[in-house]
Amino acid sequence: MSRESVLSHRAIKQRDDTVSELTLAEATENIYASLRADNADLDAHIATLKAALAREGKKQAVFDPARLVQNNRAGRKLMQAYFRQRGVSVGFSG
Repeated sequence: MSRESVLSHRAIKQRDDTVSELTLAEATENIYASLRADNADLDAHIATLKAALAREGKKQAVFDPARLVQNNRAGRKLMQAYFRQRGVSVGFSG
């Protein structure tokens, strides 16, 4: 492995460690922001959310339906299915 690839691997690992240390609330806020931004980096934010759930010993991420871009039954079911495929159970408050 070249010196350059080792350095870039370390930078990526360090960035991944920083991202994965977000709190559950911060990870949830990032999901809301991603949904508003047409799902930009959604898979990365879901992975961060999954790590935050595991750290905090929670089984399910809870979202406020009023803050969702597509707040109807079809939108909520689509979100649940997409997150479930990535290993995150989703519930909705209220």
